Amino acid sequence: MLDIQHLAPLFERLFGDRKFVDEWYTQLILYSEAITLSGGPYTPFFDLSQAVLKMMGSIHSVSVKPADIDELRMLSATMPAHPDVPPGLKQLKEAGFRLVTLTNSPSDAQINQLRHAGIDGYFERLMSIDRVRRYKPAPQTYHMAAEELNVRTSEICLVSAHLWDNLGAQNAGCQSALVARAGNAPPPVLDVPLWPVPAAVGPDLPGVAAQLIRLWR
Repeated sequence: MLDIQHLAPLFERLFGDRKFVDEWYTQLILYSEAITLSGGPYTPFFDLSQAVLKMMGSIHSVSVKPADIDELRMLSATMPAHPDVPPGLKQLKEAGFRLVTLTNSPSDAQINQLRHAGIDGYFERLMSIDRVRRYKPAPQTYHMAAEELNVRTSEICLVSAHLWDNLGAQNAGCQSALVARAGNAPPPVLDVPLWPVPAAVGPDLPGVAAQLIRLWR
């Protein structure tokens, strides 16, 4: 829901190219998953994001200073929502869907981020993986959401802009929908019988919302 390109000026200043924000995010997800899969000690998401930025500095021979970490923290807290998000959330809310979040970010950070973006009021509950201390797409995270909502996983549809998150949700028994914005590929066509396919795929949240409303109305 939030636009990570808001962080791009920091990466352009440090590494000379805005696209390094995508490398940072990819590495952040990689290492969060590696921590969960390896059974290593849980590291809060922002602490991990700082470590990954410092690691990138070492890889690319760039000095990452404390002021850069402070800037990363400030930019992360003030990311705006993608323009399509408020109207898409409004569609789903008015259609009667229960809206909740499930994020890798700590609870306090999530509350501040969504409030700053002006979209916190759409959700009945904001959930974080901090409770189970396992990063998505670990199945425990989606089962936790079902438990907190007192529903079956099959009654949940995860809407995400990340196919890896969709895969995790569907393999945990949820439905899923993919917002395939520019830079996000739609699900690949593979000869794998158990490859889960999202229930809806669209270029923006209103397009996905319209499909979900038709499917469940």
